[in-house]
Amino acid sequence: MVTVDVALHQRKAAEDLPKPRLIIGGEDVFEGSGGVYGHVNPATGLEQMGVPLAGAQEVARAVRAARRAFDEVWGPMRPAERRRLLTRFAELIRENIDSFAAICPLENGVCVGGWVEGVGPHVAEWTEYYAGWADKIEGTVGAAYSPNEHVEYTIAEPYGVIGHIITWNSPALSLAMKVPASLAAGNTVVIKPAESTPFSAMLFTDLARRAGIPDGVINIVTGLADAGEALVTHPGIDKISFTGGPGTARHIMASAARSLKPVVFELGGKSANLLFADTDLDAVVPYCAAFSMSNSGQGCALPTRLLVERSIYDEVVERTVGVVASLKVGDPLDAGTYIGPLINAAARDRIRTAVEKAVAENAGRLVFGGERIESDGYFVAPAVFADVDNSSELAQLELFGPVLAITPFDTEDEAVALANDSQYGLSAYIQSPDIERVNRLVPRLKAGTVFVNPGPNPITCAGTPFGGVGISGFGREGGRAGLNEFLHIKGVGVRRS
Repeated sequence: MVTVDVALHQRKAAEDLPKPRLIIGGEDVFEGSGGVYGHVNPATGLEQMGVPLAGAQEVARAVRAARRAFDEVWGPMRPAERRRLLTRFAELIRENIDSFAAICPLENGVCVGGWVEGVGPHVAEWTEYYAGWADKIEGTVGAAYSPNEHVEYTIAEPYGVIGHIITWNSPALSLAMKVPASLAAGNTVVIKPAESTPFSAMLFTDLARRAGIPDGVINIVTGLADAGEALVTHPGIDKISFTGGPGTARHIMASAARSLKPVVFELGGKSANLLFADTDLDAVVPYCAAFSMSNSGQGCALPTRLLVERSIYDEVVERTVGVVASLKVGDPLDAGTYIGPLINAAARDRIRTAVEKAVAENAGRLVFGGERIESDGYFVAPAVFADVDNSSELAQLELFGPVLAITPFDTEDEAVALANDSQYGLSAYIQSPDIERVNRLVPRLKAGTVFVNPGPNPITCAGTPFGGVGISGFGREGGRAGLNEFLHIKGVGVRRS
């Protein structure tokens, strides 16, 4: 049984959540043609606020505002001035980490303690990182030219207006991974947050306005699927950046294909974590077990498949159970809680069904958890399965909940084969101090990022390109590659007279 202080949640919602609205061309819009979405607090199961939804007409209005800001203000602005404004924006984000943290438990059930320590600072860091790029975008001069006859060079130019469709599981971080890079490159943006997580985007945009970023540069059109379709198909949108699931991405890609509009997709994952016998189990097992359960398992890059060398397999399973058993499940407003609720009732029921199906089909041996939790909120007990069949749904499907699948291996080749036996290819992890082994395995793993030994969450590293292969998407966020997603290269040839 999980109990939640409902009165506290209601009071915090009244105090800490921004007033729901659309933000178009600097104007707060409190009604939308898409109707009203009753936002439910995942921890209490109670509706706490009505959110206006954009329809096609608000999307069109936002695109016009973004185009006007691009043509008249942001595009012509000196890059050094864009850098100054983005730097101030980053400073305000850092000063307001506690404000974002106050929103998150009420918005999507993220635990306040984990957000302040593990996520919040990185929202500022991503913005700081791309602020620094704003006045360092360069072209090149071709090497094969005849200076007395002609000169060849390139110019890196912004696309114009970028449509961003933001994920719900970590909305503030998703905004920081996309929007600052777009703005540093000289673009303006129209953002469609998920209807279940509009509040982080409102605070994000309010801080941008306080930083002096001009009206119309950032526009917010919270909406349902029809608003997303209107954004993708609008002729005034020059590129789409989307974070979410492969199914939605296929629809977006099909719609964008009609006008050959470019897209960048950061999609799901079923990341393998290879744990070898030479590693320090005291350090590695707590990291691997807890990381797989962070954000209640609602993370695309989480290492939800733990592949363990057989000589230490039984010990690792036992230690993993001990770690997961120690993780507190409860009210996300409690700083000591590690696993909060899932985003909605459908997610809770999906995870319950997946665990029950895995047990019924002998997909693995349930060694911890998986029981139903009685609560008005959307809580599920974390589950650990051992001896998981790598061909089972338990190992192959992104469940997006607190479920860890553990499988043994005997050799490096078998570990790589198990890791790569997946349609996904977002992240992979290696736990071993043997640098020669690491260097052998990194090129063999089918993943957009590989992280070695306990360290940072891959999506908290602003300077490292993040993205996937396979059905985990294409394109990158982070690093110079993330900036380049929002630039196109113009070639120029000048013949001397």
